[in-house]
Amino acid sequence: MNDVKETIDQIDTAYTDIQPNIYSARNMFSFFFFSLIGVFMFFVPMELNGKNSIPLDHLVTWLRNAFPTTVSYYILIIMILGAAYPFYSGGWRRSKIDMALSGLKVLGALASVLVLFEIGPKWLLADDMGPYYYSIVLTPIGVLVPIGAIFLALLVGYGLLEFIGILMQPIMRPVWRTPGKSAIDAVASFVGSYSIGLLITNRIYKEGKYSRREATIIATGFSTVSATFMVVVAKTLDLMEIWNLYFWLTFLVTFLVTAITVRLWPINKIPDDYYTGEGAPEVIIREKRFQHAWQASMKTAETAPSLFKNVLSTLKDGILMAMSILPSVMAIGLIGLILANHTPVFDYLAYLLLPLTWILQIPEPFLAAKAAMINLVDMFLPSLMVMDASLHTRFIVGSISISTILFFSALIPCVLSTDIPIKMREILVLWFIRTVLSLIIVTPLAFLFL
Repeated sequence: MNDVKETIDQIDTAYTDIQPNIYSARNMFSFFFFSLIGVFMFFVPMELNGKNSIPLDHLVTWLRNAFPTTVSYYILIIMILGAAYPFYSGGWRRSKIDMALSGLKVLGALASVLVLFEIGPKWLLADDMGPYYYSIVLTPIGVLVPIGAIFLALLVGYGLLEFIGILMQPIMRPVWRTPGKSAIDAVASFVGSYSIGLLITNRIYKEGKYSRREATIIATGFSTVSATFMVVVAKTLDLMEIWNLYFWLTFLVTFLVTAITVRLWPINKIPDDYYTGEGAPEVIIREKRFQHAWQASMKTAETAPSLFKNVLSTLKDGILMAMSILPSVMAIGLIGLILANHTPVFDYLAYLLLPLTWILQIPEPFLAAKAAMINLVDMFLPSLMVMDASLHTRFIVGSISISTILFFSALIPCVLSTDIPIKMREILVLWFIRTVLSLIIVTPLAFLFL
């Protein structure tokens, strides 16, 4: 028996000797160095030229200001390639939604050509139509997504995602029913951009680390506009004097609404299947959490591809996402603006929410209801509608324009451009539920604190 035991011990020792040393200096350097660069670029606000934002945003702003003509033509090239790609790849045939989106992408690319070269009808070239979407909406997304993809490879490719994921399990899973690592998606959206948050979500979903339901929750519940864009909304609505109240209440409402919607249809009926088939679901850790987190991060650093391959892979995803997003955003945004500015469609739709806004005693119930409905088209349009309204109405509309998350001018095409199989009817139902819940939650808070 002793001989057998000694033999087993010898085998175990030999096996251990040939295992890679996951706690090597190389792995620890990769984890700390690359992850810290990613954290710095995405999560550390700094003031530069009078603007307080994250370094990634400063870099994008510098590129836009230093090379405005080059950036404008780059955006146009991305738009044209994005419109052509579904027909080149055959993706336009997959479903009726894909056919419709492919047609819209062609319209969006055509509209962009007309806007950039200043030819076409006057309504398209009006300052609040084509030029607004091309410069204010499309250009930041088109520059941010590919550049953000480069630093995203550093943020999530060398163990930080696994480390944070295990530490955040006790919070994320019981409250939002998502893996601990989804905390990074949520923070990336709030301090960076929803497009970056979706880029992270899509990459992790394709790796089989998020199930379909988890990816849907994250894409539709965490991918809100950035804090920097919330400043734009607050300035438009003259809320900067109460900025901290506006920011933190909106933050609270957004994630409280998500915590409720994950327990309701349609999300609670979405299957927990994986893009890769079997998937790699998160292992639930109940003890020695920090030790397990460190071990998981070192294993990821050990098996991570070279920096060049990692960046190249993520950059390719970023460019393809930008190609998919931009022409859709242009077409859908312009259609929404036409409906909002030149038809009574949203006056009629406002009556769906009018009973609720009246019951909640919002000072201008019809205006608030119309603003909430127009939020489906674009999250900035509601603010323009209520600029002259009472403080309570401005605060409520400014908050729900963020917390409802889903809107057609940008985020919905972004979600549809990912590999996450979300149906349009699910998106519309989620938008309506989020709008109703946001109104119910934020209105009493507004009356309480203002």
